[in-house]
Amino acid sequence: MFSLAGQIALVTGGSQGIGRAIALVLAECGAEVAVLARALDKCQAVAAEIRERGRRALAVRGDLAHAEEIQAAVARVAAELGPVSILVNNAAITRDGLMLRMKREDWEAVIATNLTGVFLTTQQVLPMMTKARRGRIINLTSVVAEAGNAGQVNYISAKAGIIGFTKAVAREYAARKITVNAVAPGYIETPMTAALSEAARASLLGQIPLKRAGTALEVAQAVAFLASDEAGYITGQVLNVNGGMYM
Repeated sequence: MFSLAGQIALVTGGSQGIGRAIALVLAECGAEVAVLARALDKCQAVAAEIRERGRRALAVRGDLAHAEEIQAAVARVAAELGPVSILVNNAAITRDGLMLRMKREDWEAVIATNLTGVFLTTQQVLPMMTKARRGRIINLTSVVAEAGNAGQVNYISAKAGIIGFTKAVAREYAARKITVNAVAPGYIETPMTAALSEAARASLLGQIPLKRAGTALEVAQAVAFLASDEAGYITGQVLNVNGGMYM
């Protein structure tokens, strides 16, 4: 495991699935972890798991579509745990639909949470990282941002935007010893993908050279690496965790 002792991590969308796995792995590596999501009860459950591992944890409710909630949440994390040194922008929603039938409100809702939320949260933590002259920002994008997929133009536009955002902020803050990278998961076993039909699962597995789905733990371990000192010379990159689904 990588050592993240003394680091304060904030994981958005950390209440379930990949976000929960990331929060737990960061804690196991020694970080104190704040878990932010819209469902406070689920955040509290993850925070309790982290405390059972002997680390400090904080559950914070916040909707990334609302700037004032992000500002209040980050301020609370800084006040109760300390300045954020690791930010994992994981929170995302879907409102899938074919291009010609997609409602504008579904487009705007996904862009607001999945892309603008990343911008707003990052903007809140950068002053802390700049002052400390050390920071790790890891943004969760997706294999579909690189490969495309029918029926997800809003989601893919946001996730592709995250890749550009990652590279831009990485260049802007490299001199301040802040690294900014992205992790692009492929087909990962989560409660969301568990709802897929057998036919859909078989189709996806057929596209993966390793012939299996990934796990949330495998994504979390990639995030922990990028958050560590061992990844100090890596910035502006996209780490694909997809079993070879997109090369």
